[in-house]
Amino acid sequence: MAQAIRQTAEQLDRKEWMSLLAKEPAVRLAELWAAADCTPEHVFLRAPEQGAVMVRGRAGATGAPFNLGEMTVTRCTARLSDGTVGHGYVQGRDKTKAVTAALIDALMQTDQARVIQDAILTPLRENAEAAAQTKAAKAAATKVEFFTLVRGED
Repeated sequence: MAQAIRQTAEQLDRKEWMSLLAKEPAVRLAELWAAADCTPEHVFLRAPEQGAVMVRGRAGATGAPFNLGEMTVTRCTARLSDGTVGHGYVQGRDKTKAVTAALIDALMQTDQARVIQDAILTPLRENAEAAAQTKAAKAAATKVEFFTLVRGED
């Protein structure tokens, strides 16, 4: 049971870093990757390739699901010299970003995880949090409060 809980926690961590890598603009990710200077020896199990996935939606976020349309994605799978496998799935056609995401994913499963987290993922997380706060502040500025005036009491 404890092992299953530990695996779930690890998967949640991986889900978080995969999300950060997929959402970050390619230019910023490339800058952080270059600054970290830790490109490992690797081979491609699946070279970067482009494809499409169906995006589904729900009316009002609660209705019946429907096919919204297709979205272009690029995926890549790389294996490090120690056998660790990493995957990269990114929106669009940027093969370099998919390779970078796959290598970061693989490195996060090795003893270099702390270095990668400090050099790349922490700045990405901070950027994402700052963007969310900015968006929330803009939304709060447009908030309208309605109230009812009561005329006299009878």
